[in-house]
Order: sequence, then structure tokens, then C-alpha cells
Amino acid sequence: MEVFEQKDPLSEHIGFLKKKGLYIGLVPTMGALHKGHLSLVKTALTENDIVVVSIFVNPTQFDNKTGLKKYPKTFEKDLKILEGASENIIVFAPTVDEIYKKNVKSQKFDFDGLEFEMEGKFRKGHFDGVGTIVKQFFEIVKPHNAYFGEKDYQQLLVIKKMAEKHAMPVNIVGCPISRELNGLAMSSRNERLSAEVREKASFIYHTLLMAKQMFGTKSAVHITEWVEKEFSKNKLFKLEYFVIAESNTLKAVKRKKKNESYRAFIAVYANNVRLIDNIALN
Repeated sequence: MEVFEQKDPLSEHIGFLKKKGLYIGLVPTMGALHKGHLSLVKTALTENDIVVVSIFVNPTQFDNKTGLKKYPKTFEKDLKILEGASENIIVFAPTVDEIYKKNVKSQKFDFDGLEFEMEGKFRKGHFDGVGTIVKQFFEIVKPHNAYFGEKDYQQLLVIKKMAEKHAMPVNIVGCPISRELNGLAMSSRNERLSAEVREKASFIYHTLLMAKQMFGTKSAVHITEWVEKEFSKNKLFKLEYFVIAESNTLKAVKRKKKNESYRAFIAVYANNVRLIDNIALN
């Protein structure tokens, strides 16, 4: 398994592989790899000859320095996980200077309003940071396919929109949410939870499942009020938002329409750890 820290040698190597007719997949990560990341990598390996896995904690997508500082960094462990997955993996682990050249600043993007819903309301500048780093990785690696988990469903749509608006020749692949045995969506942030809170965080997914069950007969307003009431009774978790939105525009709905697809989105604090999840409702 080869590890690159600089973008030019990586680009040159990828160019050589593509000239040989090999298909290249990309799985962008911020490290602290878990089974959810590995699921993305395995999917990418089935659809490409070589998979580039980036490990880079991107400073421009954090809206506060505390979150950036506390983000888990387990580079050596990550390498061992990837080594055990396949020999057809290339790791790209640049420094901040290699990516930003002393100018740690986001590019400004227009995602046709997707960036202003849900996460965009609570994390100022977050999607500009996401767009900045993913666009760079697409330009460096020039992958045929790039893989993103649906846990960050809004991010997935934002990246698809960016690739479309910038005419980037990459196929964006969304992959199902990987869950722990209790239903909690897998996330690097889960490592910061105590064992007790991590187990009881199944409450988040079970609430989403109940919302899905209710969606067939109840209004979006009724379901939202029910979810808010359930969280008000649970002292372990603080609800930041629960939104039922149209799957493609992410606009919150109050009245359902026929032939539209909807998802429920949720953000919750467990102590100081922020957890997000979502579920398709129909």
C-alpha cells in the first residue's frame, strides 16, 4: 500500500495508472476510520481497480476551533485497517500546508440553496469548507468514482451539486448508512461517547424509526412535535433540530405531496458530542 503526502507525485502516479486503463475510486475521509468508512472502501474496491483513501482533517469545515482540536486522530491505526482491506489502496495524507499553502480559507460556493438548510443553519461556512476540500481532491486525484456515506446526506447532495456546477467528470456514489448493533449511525465522533451514552444513543435511531412509521398517517408537523416532546423527556440528549424535508431540495415540508420523496433529519447533542442521522420516509 502506497502512502502519498504530496499532491503532485500522487497526481502523476494516478495519471500513470489511468494510462494503463485502470479505474480509480476515491473515498475522502478525515481519518479515525471505523466500519462505516471500511464499507465505503469495500464498495469502491468492487467498482474500481484502485481506490484512493484520503486522510485529512479539514480545518475549513469546522465552525469552531474546539471541534477541530477534539477531532480524533488515529493515523497509524487507520493505515493498519486499510492495509488489511486490500493491496489496491493508495492513501493520500497531506498536511494542511500542502493543501492550503498558508492560506487556510474556504472558497465560496453556490449550491443552489442546499447549503442553507439544516446543517447550514447551525454550522456557518461548513459547506464552503466541504466544497473547498472535496473539489481539490477531485482535481488532484481525478477519480472516475467518488464515494460518500448517506449519514451526511446533505453533504452528499452538496457535493453532487458542486460536481454538476463545475462540470467535474466524476460519478458521485452515495452509500447506505452503516450502523452499530444498537442502531446508532457509525461516526468517528462516537469514540468520544462514554460506553453508557453510546449504548443509550440507540434512542436517536429508534425515534427516527417511529417517525417513519408515523409518516404514513400523521402530518409532518405532528411528527415533529412528537419528536420534540420525546427528546424533552430524555435528559441524556439535547435535540438541536428535527426536520422532515423533501429528499432532493432539502426544503422542510408541512404538508406532504404525492409522488414526492421525503427524509427525516436529526441533530442531537450527547454531552458535548454532536451526532447527526437521517432516514428515508417513503
